[in-house]
Amino acid sequence: MIKIAIDAMGGDFAPKEQIEGAMWAVREIPDIELTLYGDKALIMPFLTDDTRITIVQSDGVIEMGEKDPIRAIRSNRKSSMAMSLSSVRNGDNDAIVSSGATQALIAGAHILVGRMKSMKRTAIAPVLPTVNHEPMILLDCGANLEIKPEFMLQQATFATVYAKEILGIKNPQVGLINIGTEPGKGRVLDQEVGALFEKDPHINFYGNVEPKQVLEPPCHILISDGFTANIVMKTIEGTAKGMGKILKEEMAKGILGKLGLILSIKNLKRFKNRMSPEVIGGAMIYGLQGVVIKAQGSSKALGFYHAIKQAAYVVRQDVVNKVAHIIESEGE
Repeated sequence: MIKIAIDAMGGDFAPKEQIEGAMWAVREIPDIELTLYGDKALIMPFLTDDTRITIVQSDGVIEMGEKDPIRAIRSNRKSSMAMSLSSVRNGDNDAIVSSGATQALIAGAHILVGRMKSMKRTAIAPVLPTVNHEPMILLDCGANLEIKPEFMLQQATFATVYAKEILGIKNPQVGLINIGTEPGKGRVLDQEVGALFEKDPHINFYGNVEPKQVLEPPCHILISDGFTANIVMKTIEGTAKGMGKILKEEMAKGILGKLGLILSIKNLKRFKNRMSPEVIGGAMIYGLQGVVIKAQGSSKALGFYHAIKQAAYVVRQDVVNKVAHIIESEGE
């Protein structure tokens, strides 16, 4: 059985949505066991089915707006997030899923799970839907607001290995998010990263990619610093949600529009589901010794279920060991 730790108290709607998502996951995924870390008194009213679900009492919560994540983790080792992370390090669980504060989860993962020896920086890397129905890795979505070019090269190498080994892409191309497609565009950071990517034999560098191409990318991996890529991801989410509302409002005008709305309701639902962060579920944090999945802070039950499903898949495919073997052998 795959054992997954659940930070039941982390997130905007915890613990209700986390618990409902956990029960959903157990119903749909037969080879998992879940351990909920949190306040048992708050969890029990929502836990209507404890099949293959265990509760471990924790004390304290790392708040979503925590300004000093390292201090928060170190001074709250009994919090739901810290206990969940520690359970992966000591082997009680194979993975952790959390909707908690991003920077606290990253800091905690470094301290309590540990970084792979060959990786200097971790990266949050969701797999996003695209117009051409092919998966696209976007990184880094918030782990490093500032970063050195050589660290981005490692992240791109990790993503390349992940795309080959897990997504089944034979020769994944890496694109650098930039303000223009011409070589030499952007900040000094972008220029230096582009030069490194061009020279590295392990990177199939496509070149610069403008943000307007994100949903119809010419490559399989898009990379930037954590600040830029996080803005890109959230802009996509917000735009998709807003466009869906505008489309629905316009179709509701007039008799013909309302008739069209009724006839198109299934298509609209498919559009919503295809672009919804709830369906994306979560993002793996690259570069750690264990499997850590960051679910959306605003995840509802569906989103958390998909994050758990992703964690189980990553463990099942032995992603960490496969990537560690390739990355470390290339570094020798």
